[in-house]
Amino acid sequence: MKVTFLDLGKTYHELQNDLDEAYQRVMNSGWYILSNEVEIFEKNFATYCGVKHCIGVGNGLDALHLILRAYEIGLNDEVIIPANTYIATWLAVTYSGARPIPIEPQLHTYNMDPKRVKEKITSKTRAIMPVHLYGLTADMDPLVDLANEYGLIVIEDAAQAHGALYKGKKAGGLGNAAGWSFYPTKNLGAFGDAGAITTNDDQLADRIRLLRNYGSRKKYYNEVKGVNSRLDPIQAAFLSVKLKHLDEWNKRRESVADRYLNRLADLPGLVLPVVPEGYQPVWHQFIVRHPLRDTLRDYLLQNGIETLIHYPIPPHLSEAYSDLGYQTGSFPITEECAATCLSLPISPHIDFQQQNTVIQTIRNFFLT
Repeated sequence: MKVTFLDLGKTYHELQNDLDEAYQRVMNSGWYILSNEVEIFEKNFATYCGVKHCIGVGNGLDALHLILRAYEIGLNDEVIIPANTYIATWLAVTYSGARPIPIEPQLHTYNMDPKRVKEKITSKTRAIMPVHLYGLTADMDPLVDLANEYGLIVIEDAAQAHGALYKGKKAGGLGNAAGWSFYPTKNLGAFGDAGAITTNDDQLADRIRLLRNYGSRKKYYNEVKGVNSRLDPIQAAFLSVKLKHLDEWNKRRESVADRYLNRLADLPGLVLPVVPEGYQPVWHQFIVRHPLRDTLRDYLLQNGIETLIHYPIPPHLSEAYSDLGYQTGSFPITEECAATCLSLPISPHIDFQQQNTVIQTIRNFFLT
């Protein structure tokens, strides 16, 4: 049996009638920038996250960048970020003009290690930007405590954590603001690029609404030098449909993760994900770790099973950030993750037979 890593077409097929109705509604409205559809989704997603404001923007990178810009974080400032993350987190800081200050992860969670943050705080530090990687929230309490102690801002990169809980509270309301991506592969994904910002900060929300629309509240009256980063009404309408199913789909992911955890636990040297007490992940990815990662991946591919590597090249070793002078060995835990982590197929639409094929093939690799 061939098992694809992710089949996005199944998302459409499950919700086809509602998605087609949403499409027709937007097309018949004749209104294709911002609009009531965007306002409805913003209100519903803010309620879902338990915050006052949601501001829809063009994509997840824009969301993070606009938060930084709205807080006037820029040249000569520093922002503490994870070393182990997708490069978009770093790019948001760079676009603002600030300098990214990477922090190694906890190996068991892959998220920013709070114990390493304090030593990197300087007089130039303005913000801490943890990432809720793979659907598991970062350890937020010590990060917020540090931010309060040093007068810093906490910005969640929540692009992979739609619906994730930390000590009973949803991602998106754990810091001063959160940036979201609705890229199609996310737990809550659009059918194209889309993003949002959530916050309880009234002034920040007002500033971001201004910045996302050319710095204008009224057409041709530009108060600041803004950008063009607006959530499309058609994507907002699709997201409103899918938001109603997000919790159910996250539960399906949890069931898939539970089967992996139960059926793969006895394999020698295969490191499975850890969920600390008080966390409820949404299993955006299911990450395993093994020193023979590439050999395992090749074996699975030869047997018709697609996997992915998140992420094969850490940002500090990418050509894009060669100007910062980092070398191999600068962040050894991050580099170990890049060399040994493998993402197994997981989605709300992988069926039992497909998952059983993945499990049995992995077991065959270890037991033959």
